[in-house]
Amino acid sequence: MPQKFFRNKNISKKLKLRLKITIVDKSLTYASETWMLTKRDRKRINIFERKVYRRHLGPVYDNEKENRRIEIHAVVKKPTITETLRLNRLCWFGHGQKMEENRFPKKVLYMNLTSTMLNGRPRNRWQVEVRDHGRLVGGKGWKERVYNREEWKKLLRMARNCPILHMPVE
Repeated sequence: MPQKFFRNKNISKKLKLRLKITIVDKSLTYASETWMLTKRDRKRINIFERKVYRRHLGPVYDNEKENRRIEIHAVVKKPTITETLRLNRLCWFGHGQKMEENRFPKKVLYMNLTSTMLNGRPRNRWQVEVRDHGRLVGGKGWKERVYNREEWKKLLRMARNCPILHMPVE
C-alpha cells in the first residue's frame, strides 16, 4: 500500500516529502539519542534515505532537464537523518547533564565499565562522539552552556544551521 501511494504521480511531491519526514524519519530515529553509529551504519542509513527520496521524488534533474543529476538534499533542503541523529545526541546530552546526580540516567552517562581490552583499535564511545559534535558547534566552552537553558537552546539552534555539522563523517 505505501509503495503504491508514494509512486502515485497524482500526489504532490510536497505531500510525499511531508509524509517521509513525519513517518519514515520519526520511525527511523526513534530512541536514536543513545545509538553509537559506526561508519558502516552511517553509510547504510544514508543509502536508505537516498533510496526513499528517489522512490518518492523520482529522478531529480536540474532546471534544464539535462541528463545531469543533482544532489537530492540540495533540492529537498532538509537535514539528513544522520544530521538529525547528531542533533538528537546533543539534545540528550544536555538533558542528561541537567539531571540531578542521583538519577539513574545520569549515573549511566558517566559510568565506567571495566572489562578486558579487545585487540585492535578501540571503538568510539558515545561521550567522545558527543564531545566532538559539541566542539564543532560551540567551541571550547560548550559544556558550560548546558546549565544555562537559553544558551543551550541557542547552541542547538545554531547546530541545526551549522554547515560543519551537516558534513558527512567518514
